[in-house]
Amino acid sequence: MLHITERLISGDQFSDRLILPFDRRQKSRLRVQLESGEEVVLFLERGTILRGGDRLRASDGRIVQVVAADEPVMRVTADTPIQLMRAAYHLGNRHVPLQIGEGWLRLEQDHVLMEMLVGLGVHVENQNASFEPEAGAYGGGHRHHHDDDPAASIRPPLRSMMSHD
Repeated sequence: MLHITERLISGDQFSDRLILPFDRRQKSRLRVQLESGEEVVLFLERGTILRGGDRLRASDGRIVQVVAADEPVMRVTADTPIQLMRAAYHLGNRHVPLQIGEGWLRLEQDHVLMEMLVGLGVHVENQNASFEPEAGAYGGGHRHHHDDDPAASIRPPLRSMMSHD
C-alpha cells in the first residue's frame, strides 16, 4: 500500500487528488482513498492539519494535491458588522473552528449553535461547501503556555501538594 509521509512547501504538479472534509484533514494517521480509487496511508507529522491546495509526496515519489471536500456547514451573515463580530465573539468563546470571509462566517452544522446565532439576530443558512477554518493566532491548534514545559506532565496535582497528611 502506498504511504504518504511528506507535506511539500512548493506547488509542484500533482498526479492525483485527495479529497477530504475538515475533520479528516486534522488527522495525521489515516487510511484514505485517492480520487483515482487507490488506497493510501497518511503518516504525517503529528499535529499536521491539511489545507485545500496542499501538496503531499507519496512513497513512490508521486505528488498528491489535497482538496477540501464540500461538507455540511452553516454560513452566517448579518445586517451590520457589529452583529457579525458579536457572533464571531460568541463562537470563539466556545472554541468553535471558524472560517472567516468578507462579510460572512462559516462553521460546521450544529443545531445548538444555530439557535444561539439566530438568538443573536444573525442570518444562518445551511449549505454544502468546503470548510477551511482559521489556523489560530499562533499557527496551530489550541495550546496552553505549559504545553512546551516537559516538567508540566510530572508535576503533582495542586490538591495533593496542599494536603496535610
